[in-house]
Amino acid sequence: MSAGLHMADISSNPSFDLARDASGRLVFTDAGGQAHAGVVPVRAFPIAAPDEGVSLVNTEGHEVAWVDHLQAVPEATRTLLQEELALRDFVPEVTRLKSVSSFGTPSVWTVETDRGETSFILRGEEDIRRLGRVGLLIAGSQGVQYSVRDMTALDRASRRLLERFL
Repeated sequence: MSAGLHMADISSNPSFDLARDASGRLVFTDAGGQAHAGVVPVRAFPIAAPDEGVSLVNTEGHEVAWVDHLQAVPEATRTLLQEELALRDFVPEVTRLKSVSSFGTPSVWTVETDRGETSFILRGEEDIRRLGRVGLLIAGSQGVQYSVRDMTALDRASRRLLERFL
């Protein structure tokens, strides 16, 4: 870790602080009392380990703090971090494949996600990446990443459509 502080120790050292300022920006105050306004939390492993390895980065892009595990920080701090991360993270989870325009690529996929129904273009089979044994990450042509946490949990029709591309 560079010049950053180990924020996982925040619970044992009350001199660390994370709060919102009047304009809604996060302000991290380190052990020396220096305030870093406008810090942004960034996940090290947003898909594989979303609650592990979160860096607080200042406006110049320098890490000022590191969180090993979100569960290790006090609840109020964890809530602030999770709220801010939710604003940055946009990976809809596919819950059902409704249709695929063709079994070749490019093809238009119409899917149901945890955020509603949508369509996207799959440019090539290489835009589907396996995550472990049952997870997938699908890159739509507009740059949105779609997650399938467990393809075995999808309904039979969805699995059959998906198998044509795997």
